Amino acid sequence: MKSRLVQAMMIAAAAAAVTGCGSDDDDDNNNIPATREISFAGVAAPATDAEKRAIFASTATVEDKTYGGEYRTFLRSGEVQDGKQFGQLIDKAGTVLKAEDGSVRISDSNEFTSILPVGKKLFSVSQFEDRPGAMFLMELNQDDNGVLSVKSLEQIDQSGVDGGWVHCAGSVTPWTTHLASEEYEPDASVQITGADAAENGYSAPMLDYYADISEWNPYYYGWNIEIAVDEAADVTSTKHYAMGRLAYELSYVMPDQKTVYMTDDGTNVGLYMFVADNAGDLTAGTTYAAVWKQTSAAGAGEAKLEWVSLGHATNAAMKDYVHGTNGKPKVKFADIFDAVEPESNVCPVGYTSINAGGNGQECLKVKAGMETVASRFETRRYAAMMGATTEFRKEEGVTFDSKRNKLYIAMSSVERGMEDFKKNGSAKNSYDIGGPNHIRLDSYNKCGTVYELDLFSVPSMGSQYVATTMKGLVSGRPVSEQDPQVAGFEDNNSCHIDGIANPDNVTYMSGYDKLIIGEDTGSGHQNDVIWAYDFEDKSLTRIQTTPYGAETTSPYWYPNINGWAYLTSVVQHPYGESDSDKDTGAGEARAYTGYIGPFPAVKQ
Repeated sequence: MKSRLVQAMMIAAAAAAVTGCGSDDDDDNNNIPATREISFAGVAAPATDAEKRAIFASTATVEDKTYGGEYRTFLRSGEVQDGKQFGQLIDKAGTVLKAEDGSVRISDSNEFTSILPVGKKLFSVSQFEDRPGAMFLMELNQDDNGVLSVKSLEQIDQSGVDGGWVHCAGSVTPWTTHLASEEYEPDASVQITGADAAENGYSAPMLDYYADISEWNPYYYGWNIEIAVDEAADVTSTKHYAMGRLAYELSYVMPDQKTVYMTDDGTNVGLYMFVADNAGDLTAGTTYAAVWKQTSAAGAGEAKLEWVSLGHATNAAMKDYVHGTNGKPKVKFADIFDAVEPESNVCPVGYTSINAGGNGQECLKVKAGMETVASRFETRRYAAMMGATTEFRKEEGVTFDSKRNKLYIAMSSVERGMEDFKKNGSAKNSYDIGGPNHIRLDSYNKCGTVYELDLFSVPSMGSQYVATTMKGLVSGRPVSEQDPQVAGFEDNNSCHIDGIANPDNVTYMSGYDKLIIGEDTGSGHQNDVIWAYDFEDKSLTRIQTTPYGAETTSPYWYPNINGWAYLTSVVQHPYGESDSDKDTGAGEARAYTGYIGPFPAVKQ
């Protein structure tokens, strides 16, 4: 194991030059410019009932030509293609699950969908944020005008990786594989058996995956899953135990093909970085957790970042502990930690006090010889024990700006552990007691913030992309007397209608130089929005709106797919997060998987 001492990463030297992924000398790129100007016309905030039921997408001007203007759908949940219903849930044996009324169980939690050029074919892996999780492989057609459509659909068998769990956001690796997440990992300290999971309303639906609930293992879930597709449409799925186990929102591989940023969704969570041993191979490497060294408490706050090493691990070694193979035990929480209750908020000698993952104060001691297992199976808890910051709230998407060499991370709401012994401005110790209280902001912002992080090369860590600072870039605007709501939008919009509300996933439009911000908001905005942020004038343009109660999941930018560029966009669970009374039952609640575009391509 490498040293677990906190490594100060305050880098004074100038950033090393870094390059984006892709090759400029590729024949297909010869006539494609590296940059283009784009101007979005924008769409209005939905005001009428009809507008609030629809999807609107902005037109865009590129080189005096107009593109976009409509949302193009691949498939909607429940839609039949090749005899399969998109979004159908299956058990371990591949049998379609049924609802109590005998109908097929269809998920309306469509999530990230990728576009994967493989040989002369074009594929998309589409994942569903459900329990059990579901994934589908689409082969796509692309016409001469760049318009995409579904050619075929297959359901991906996930039994080889113990099934899937709450597939939230995802990304595409530089080597063209689909990198999926598993969010809100089950708490192995309490959900030890299938019977324990059955008592938990969130985990219980997963038990339908098994023929026998005794198969349940909470450590099966909470990992990154890499999906590789070959030209014959054969799929290989790999759970990456070497990276760690979290409530993964998203993992994003940087252009060096080694550094991966991993965001952790929930209350009192952390920020993580994985550095692989070898480029293009996520099966072995070192995981790090961030330490927030606050330099300003104003607004969204500002900090220098340090990184704690959580040590090195491999998929192969950790997989043995998941399954109890090669002489290793099928590990349980009690095999990893001794845990006792604090007395008067103090842990006994020999135990470390932490506050991580919404569990409040815990007193833990790693059992002898189980340090590596703890670092991967209980990554957040172990990171807290090593001195990392576990006080972020609703940490969401992440993307890389190749022009400025910056990382952007969405924090859906800036509150609770990010305050100083407060909750929404009122005294509360639940989120800071027992922890280091690294983040101590003067105020909270329930409308959220997108943060920017400066990146530097740190050869000692084997990475060209180590984040060293973190500060707010753009924040939501809570409605107040000082910043009142626009007339006509006072109801159901607690965040200003012309600002972001609970940013969820973000993507950088390389070549066009815009930051795309998607929302996942309930009371912030009645209708969730995708925004384009302009770095020059710091303006926001509304480029897509969604129906009542929907969430904009996983906008993702593809700069060049056979000469065209695309912004994928998924509209999750319409009428599901709010305004369920507006659902007429005529199919409006089916989710949408699709894209905005096509646009003229730019070099990757």
